[in-house]
Amino acid sequence: MSATTIFVLGIIAAGLLAGAGVFVVAARRSTDTISFDRRALKADREARRARNTNRQPAVVTHEREEDIIEATVETPASDPLLDREEVSPAEYAENRRRFLNRSLVGLFAGVVLGGQALAYLAFLWPRLKSGFGTPINIGKVDDLRDQIVGTAIEPLFVAAAQSWIVPFDPADQDGSSFEGLPVVAGGGAGKEGLMALWQRCVHLGCRVPSCVPSQGFECPCHGSKYNFHGEYFAGPAPRNMDRFGVEVNDNGELIVNTGDVYQTPRATTFTIAYPQGPACV
Repeated sequence: MSATTIFVLGIIAAGLLAGAGVFVVAARRSTDTISFDRRALKADREARRARNTNRQPAVVTHEREEDIIEATVETPASDPLLDREEVSPAEYAENRRRFLNRSLVGLFAGVVLGGQALAYLAFLWPRLKSGFGTPINIGKVDDLRDQIVGTAIEPLFVAAAQSWIVPFDPADQDGSSFEGLPVVAGGGAGKEGLMALWQRCVHLGCRVPSCVPSQGFECPCHGSKYNFHGEYFAGPAPRNMDRFGVEVNDNGELIVNTGDVYQTPRATTFTIAYPQGPACV
C-alpha cells in the first residue's frame, strides 16, 4: 500500500470519526430535562376537540312568497394553520438551546477526534526524503578539505545540515570517545578525514560558533567550551558536542546523515589541543 493511499485512508477515517461523534451526541436526545405544564397542554387539547365536536351544520332559511327553501351549508374545512399545536416561548427556547449545545459538542468531538487521527497519521508518516533529518550531500570531500585546512583550521558551517565540518585523522579515532562510530569519512592515503558536528550546544541547545584564535567552539550562552573535534573542555555541558554519521558516495562527495545523531561522554583524552590561543568568550 502506497503512502498516498495510507494518507487518503487516514483522512477518510478522520471524517468518519468526526461524523460518528456528531451522530452520537445528536442521538442522545432526551425530554427528561424539560419540564412543562402538562395539565395546561392537556386542557388546551381538550378545548380544541370540544370546539370541533360542537360544530353543527348551519341551516339558512330563505323565505319567499310561495315556498321556503332550506339550504344546508357544510362546515368549512379546518385550517391547518389554525389547528396547529402552539409551542410556548419556554419550550421553543429550550429546544433551540438544546440543539445548539449538542451541535457544538458534536462539532468539538469531531474536531478532537479528527485532529487526533491526523496526529497519529503524521506520526506514522514515512520519513522525509529531503531536508534536515535526511542524508544531505554537502559537496566534494577534497574541496571541503581545502576550505577547512590551511595555516589554521577554520571549520566550515553548512546551514542545510546544521553542521560544523572539521578535519579529523582516522588514526586518532582509536582510543577516543567516539571510537568505532561512523562519524569520520574521506580520510586515508595521508589525508585527513572529515567530521560533522551538530551546531547546537548540548547544555541548553544554543548555537555554538567557532573560535579560530583558540581553535575551538565556545558557547556564548553559558560558556561551555569544546575543541575543534567537539570534545568537552569546560562549562556546564554534560558531554561532548553531538555529531552526525558521515559517509562518502561513489562520486567522492561527503554525505551527512542528519538523521543519525551520536552522543559521546566527556573526553578523558583530547585528540586535538585546546586552547591554542585567546578565547572568544
